[in-house]
Amino acid sequence: MFGAHLQRLWRSSVPVSKRLLTASRTAHTGVTSKPFARATSTHRFGSAVLPQSRLLTMAANKDNVGASQGDIFGTTASDQFAHVEGSDQNKFGVSEEEAKAGAFRRPPTAFHDTIGSEKYPAEAGRYHLYVAWACPWAHRALLMRSLKGLEDVISVTMLGWFLEWPDDGRPYRGWPFTKEDPDPLHPEFEYLHDVYNLAQPGYPYKKLSVPVLFDKKTQTIVNNESSEIIRMFNSQFNDLAKRPELDLEPADLESAMTEIDELVYPNINDGVYRCGFAGSQEAYDTACTKLFDALDKVEALLGKQRYLCGDRLTLSDIRLVTTLLRFDIVYHTHFKCNKRRVVDYPNLWGYTREIYQMEGVSATFNPLETKKHYFGSHRKINPLGIVAQGPDNYEALLSEPHGRDRAYN
Repeated sequence: MFGAHLQRLWRSSVPVSKRLLTASRTAHTGVTSKPFARATSTHRFGSAVLPQSRLLTMAANKDNVGASQGDIFGTTASDQFAHVEGSDQNKFGVSEEEAKAGAFRRPPTAFHDTIGSEKYPAEAGRYHLYVAWACPWAHRALLMRSLKGLEDVISVTMLGWFLEWPDDGRPYRGWPFTKEDPDPLHPEFEYLHDVYNLAQPGYPYKKLSVPVLFDKKTQTIVNNESSEIIRMFNSQFNDLAKRPELDLEPADLESAMTEIDELVYPNINDGVYRCGFAGSQEAYDTACTKLFDALDKVEALLGKQRYLCGDRLTLSDIRLVTTLLRFDIVYHTHFKCNKRRVVDYPNLWGYTREIYQMEGVSATFNPLETKKHYFGSHRKINPLGIVAQGPDNYEALLSEPHGRDRAYN
């Protein structure tokens, strides 16, 4: 739906270089150790002893052994988590008929508990975030953690970039832990599936998405839906946040945020994936047309106002910008979203640069690791895993003056 507010603005308009963070990683002993990629300090708050019944079950689920990329990323109506209320994938997903015609259908997320309840009170050091540099959904959570100043409240583990889809009978196990950043809570864990299986024994070997918000006390996953996690980070940790006054979900903009999210999620956030993982020419053509129609509308909107919902930054901007940051370096080439680049849209490009230059934001984005993941892991799209070089000096381009502060005083 393209609502009345946006329609009015639309009608009134005319038509990596390698870099790692210098921030230090805090080791399990509390001693500062070697530099770690992109300010994601990982802390260990005790060592939980797991009951035998909840330890990792290594036996493969026969239904998921040797799953393909399409099997893992797609879903059918009969899947266990195919209809989860509150999930963006459920609210804005493609229909069964569209999926049969080749449209990419993202599976809904599985865990939807909330911080701030009696079960999960907001406490410093209790919750842990599992993320990966490449993932735009995980980036939302990492970005909000930084903007709100929750680095000392919620610890983080950065998973490795390579996703392996074995073709030798071994199961898909999701994002890997690395030697540089092992799971501080469960050192024996090797893959993200181990975390999911701990939270729900027998969890299938697919739909292993990030971000994952994990409760160290109860040793389970609280939530793995990015749109819900960023709302919790916005409001539920204010007593512990460095910037409690920052509110990116103001009540008076609720309607405008809903309206823009209905445009952005299916057509841009998921739209790039619907282009890249399309199973037919028709499905690709449909997704690509919708993607660039939506980008054109947002470009016109940002020619009238500083942010998506007016003169204030909101969660809707957080939801969009993580896709925009990846567009020119990955989606334009890898997902065949090549009608235009973000840099070709003056308003979108200035808007992207402004948010990137906000305090703490650039440290949450790693272009090199992002490119390595997409080009190196999606072997059905890029069989040899060759990583594209350009665009040159991307981070320097993002750091150039954006001018939106002067345009919208």
